[in-house]
Amino acid sequence: MSAVDLNSDLGEGFGRWRLGDDDAMLAVVSSANVACGFHAGDPATIRRTVRLAVERGVTLGAHVGYRDLAGFGRRRMDVPSEELQADVAYQVGALAGLAAAEGGRVAYVKPHGALYNTAVVDERVAADVAAAVAAVDASLVMLGLPGSQALAAASAAGLATATEAFADRAYRADGTLVPRSEPGSVLDDPDDVARRMLRLATEGVVEADDGTLVPVRADSICVHGDSPGAVVMAVRVRDVLAEAGVHVAPFAGARA
Repeated sequence: MSAVDLNSDLGEGFGRWRLGDDDAMLAVVSSANVACGFHAGDPATIRRTVRLAVERGVTLGAHVGYRDLAGFGRRRMDVPSEELQADVAYQVGALAGLAAAEGGRVAYVKPHGALYNTAVVDERVAADVAAAVAAVDASLVMLGLPGSQALAAASAAGLATATEAFADRAYRADGTLVPRSEPGSVLDDPDDVARRMLRLATEGVVEADDGTLVPVRADSICVHGDSPGAVVMAVRVRDVLAEAGVHVAPFAGARA
């Protein structure tokens, strides 16, 4: 790759509770997956995150999830199609409104947590998410795991798609992520993570938990904002990519 996007999940505070360092992360990443109020984020927190992103030229994405503040959107839920589509459309619309208030616009959508993982394998859920996004704005790009049902459904709904890899998550040999409930699922060594992402960018592979090399094509690399030492990790990844001549740039251009 000559260029790759670097994204992070931001705006995930709620009220007086703060999660991650959005200010610092927005100086590193090129795309921001902004919480939309269902798994995290309140209107003031979301708007502040959007304002900072717009000021720094960071592309905005809607990070939609299950209605699950208590579980941070990481608990799988069985939500009927009509309700799920309404929930997703509501979240995209909410972020779009706050973005407009700050002179920016949403360019893409990335599901969060359990919704993301379910849409990887569940055709019905994937189709519901895609239908909701397309109904709100068919020019939005869907960001997701390569080979997932989520991206297949998005393409079928007429949406452009982009693929991502996870810097701070362990992979299985089949290209899926090791569940967070299992030991070693979250990676926290900045040098090791940066080395893995450099190999992804230059060779198109990620080392799985069993040592096998998994082919992964990624338009974007995600560093979770709530991971231990997230900002240090993101800076290290960006620096190592730059040293190798890989430019960090948004996969979906910010729209005026």
